[in-house]
Amino acid sequence: METTGNYTLKNVRLETGFDYENGEVIGTKTGLFSVQIEKGKIKKINTTQNQANAIDVKGMLMLPSFKDMHIHLDKTFYGEKWQAVKRRRDGVKGMIALEQEMLPEMLKNSTSKAEKIIELLQSQGTSFARSHVNIEPTSKLKSLENLQKALENKKEGFDTELVAFPQHGIFYTDSVPYMKEAAQTDIDFIGGLDPYTIDGAIEKTMDFTVQLALDYHKGIDIHLHETGESGLKTVEYLIDKVNENPVLKGKTYLSHCFVLGRLDSKTQEEIAEKLGNAQIGVISTIPFGGLIMPIPTLTQHGVKVMTGNDSIVDHWNTFGTGSVLYKTNLAAQLYGKVTEFDLSRMLKLATAGPIPLDDKGTQQWPKAGDDANVVLVKASCSAEVVSRMSPVESLIYKGNIIF
Repeated sequence: METTGNYTLKNVRLETGFDYENGEVIGTKTGLFSVQIEKGKIKKINTTQNQANAIDVKGMLMLPSFKDMHIHLDKTFYGEKWQAVKRRRDGVKGMIALEQEMLPEMLKNSTSKAEKIIELLQSQGTSFARSHVNIEPTSKLKSLENLQKALENKKEGFDTELVAFPQHGIFYTDSVPYMKEAAQTDIDFIGGLDPYTIDGAIEKTMDFTVQLALDYHKGIDIHLHETGESGLKTVEYLIDKVNENPVLKGKTYLSHCFVLGRLDSKTQEEIAEKLGNAQIGVISTIPFGGLIMPIPTLTQHGVKVMTGNDSIVDHWNTFGTGSVLYKTNLAAQLYGKVTEFDLSRMLKLATAGPIPLDDKGTQQWPKAGDDANVVLVKASCSAEVVSRMSPVESLIYKGNIIF
C-alpha cells in the first residue's frame, strides 16, 4: 500500500517517559496517539483515534528513521552472483591494485547496483546515508556520475551526503586533479585515506585535503585505518588544523579511526577531550575484528559518534546486512549497555542523533514541524528495539508510506 500527500496515522505508539524504581529507570512509558502528516512534515499529534480516513498502524512504535553514516553505494556485488572476498595481499595498496583491475567492469552496471543497495537500506528502516564515492585516476568521476543517476532515481525516498573519496590515495595515484574537479560539484565532503601509509606524508596530504575543503566550503571525512604512531599523529594534526580553521568545526569527521582502540585509557581520554573540543566526529563500523573502539569515552567528551554498514558484499567485505539497527545492537552488547536507560540511549547510533526521550525522560521527539521520516516497529519502546532488533514493519518517508 502506498499513500502520498497529506494523511493521518492512528494507533501510533509513542514514548512518553520513564518508569522509575528507587531512582533507576526500569521501563519506558508509551501511549497511543494519532499523527497528522502534511507535505512531508508532522503537523499535529493528539490522542484522538476516531478519524474516519486515518491509517491504522495497530500500535506499532514510531521512531526517527535510521541513518547510515558510512557506506560505499558506488561499489558492490550486491544483486549479482555471490562472491566471497578473495585472499588479500599487500594490504590496502594491494587492494588498490585490485580495484584498478576491477573498476572498469564494475562501473558498467554500478547505477543499478547502487539502486538495489538503497532498496536494501530502505527495507531496514534507513532513509538517509552518507556515501563515499571513488574519485581516482581509474574511474575519474565516473563512479560519482553513475551514483548520482541512482540517487536521482531514488530521490523521492532517500537522501544522501556524498564524500569525494580518493580511494587510491591523493598522491599515490595522482588523484589531485580529479579531487579538485569533484570539489566543484555538489558533493558535501572531501575524503581521505591513511595519509602516511598510502601517500607517505601526513602533513602534505592533510594540508591538501583541508585546503580543498576550505576552498570549496565542504566538510571533511577521512578514512583512517592506521593504528600505530602515524595514526595518532594524523588525528592530532587534523585536530590542530580544525582548531586553526574554526569553520571546519562540526563539519569534520574521522571514519574508523582504529588508532583510538589501541591507545591506553589515559591517552584515549586526552584525545577524546581534544576531539570533543574541536567538534570532530567519529564514524565507527561496529565491530571491527577484535578491536573494541572506545565509544563510551568519546561520547562522554561530547564527540559525535555515528555508525554505518561501510561495505556490503563487495571486494572488501563479504558481510553486510544493510541494518544500522543491527550495528546498534552489537554496540550495546560490546559495551555492556543492558539497562533500560542505556539501551534507549544507544538508539542514537541508528538514528545519528534524535531519540524520543531525553536523559530525564522528557519527550523530545516527535514534535509538530519534524520531518515525517520515521520507522514503525513492533515493539513497546526503543530499548526493546535495540535489545531485540525488532523488525521494521514499514518505512515512511517524504510523505509516502510503504507497507
